[in-house]
Amino acid sequence: MTLQSHLAELERRHKAIDRQVEEEKLHPASDTLKLAELKRKKLQLKDEMARLQQDQTLH
Repeated sequence: MTLQSHLAELERRHKAIDRQVEEEKLHPASDTLKLAELKRKKLQLKDEMARLQQDQTLH
């Protein structure tokens, strides 16, 4: 897997989680633990993408 395809996959997963977060917020009795977990995963993906992009610019 190339770096660009890996970044694209991370971006796809990030957007999918973002959609899940938005859908969960629409429910009147949204699960706050589930929302927190989704947001944590989303942040991890964002951090990984930033790290990979930074590594790419250094090389």
